[in-house]
Amino acid sequence: MLKKLTLITMSVVSAFALHTAEININDKDLEIAGQFDMGQFNDMIEPNTIFVGLKYLNADAANSDNKQAHLESFYEANFLMMKDFKNSDFRIGLGAKINHTKDYETLPLGVEGSYLLPVKILSLYLNASIYYAPSVLSFDNAENYLETRANIDAEIIENGKLTLGYRKIDTNYKMGDFTYNKTWYIGFKFSF
Repeated sequence: MLKKLTLITMSVVSAFALHTAEININDKDLEIAGQFDMGQFNDMIEPNTIFVGLKYLNADAANSDNKQAHLESFYEANFLMMKDFKNSDFRIGLGAKINHTKDYETLPLGVEGSYLLPVKILSLYLNASIYYAPSVLSFDNAENYLETRANIDAEIIENGKLTLGYRKIDTNYKMGDFTYNKTWYIGFKFSF
């Protein structure tokens, strides 16, 4: 009986754990991301707490410091552990990333937060993150890295969100500081 109850409980909890796929665009940039909920693959991990993902950003120089620069595509692999903050509508997480362009690599560490706004008409989520890599976590021609993001998500349909956000990615090189991308974007987030 206890085994059946545990199996039913795990099945119900796993139903709330979701992988995500995301696409963000503006007039010049394309960003594609995917994140896997590790709780769906391993029964030893609580669902909706540990995530592993990939991200690709094809940015245009129009949204960087140097409008004449030829920007290389930006690749990222990430790890995030996120938990509810004291049984509230606020979630907080700690993460690490590996960023790469042609001659720039960093391993930034960061903090992420998400808050479900108390709106009854629509589920609205306010999200923010900050990631930083000092010179000791910067490789190749990288001096340091700083990424800040803020966005608001509106769940338009079940497991489908419309997102509006702002990102700023500073990829500072040994030869000088450079803002790789600073821009507003709009996009979709799908959970499955």
